[in-house]
Amino acid sequence: MEAQKVDMFIMANGKFFESHHVAQIRDRLLQLDDSKWVVIQTLQFKDPTTSLIVSLLAGSLGIDRFMIGDTGMGVGKLLTCGGLGIWAIIDWFMIMGATREKNILKLQMYL
Repeated sequence: MEAQKVDMFIMANGKFFESHHVAQIRDRLLQLDDSKWVVIQTLQFKDPTTSLIVSLLAGSLGIDRFMIGDTGMGVGKLLTCGGLGIWAIIDWFMIMGATREKNILKLQMYL
């Protein structure tokens, strides 16, 4: 894989991943063959900032967790009204990291 293509991908999608994962992602992408590159470029990642906004507005309903694919946790938050509000508040601080972790798992499926 061309280093220039990889660097462009990292610059365009860096906000979707934790900063300590970026170097590892770059190394894995450089080792990737061109046939998988088309698939990698078409992947759509969840925006951590959007997840935070949804969590602030409707976190007690579990919508933030449903949005990132944590269906079980979303149902739990929905049935308990966000753990009586406590779980919803905790997620205000954790949802961006959880979103980035889901993004890295999605990318690793194709690497």
